[in-house]
Amino acid sequence: MNIVGPAVKEIREEKGLTQEVLAARCNILGWDISRSTLAKIEVRLRRVKDTEAIILAQALNVNISRLYLCIAEPVT
Repeated sequence: MNIVGPAVKEIREEKGLTQEVLAARCNILGWDISRSTLAKIEVRLRRVKDTEAIILAQALNVNISRLYLCIAEPVT
């Protein structure tokens, strides 16, 4: 399941980052992810492992709880 995708997109846009830049930051942190995979995460087409959520939070420079507190729409 992926409940953090919309929050990742919201925070990324809030910080003025492109998907390419966020993917590059994740790569630097050791997660080999492409821009297209990140796009799938943001629209909930790809699951996110716990370890990946941690890296996303680090790459976005936010506490991981922010990825879970930002949920704007219910998960179906």
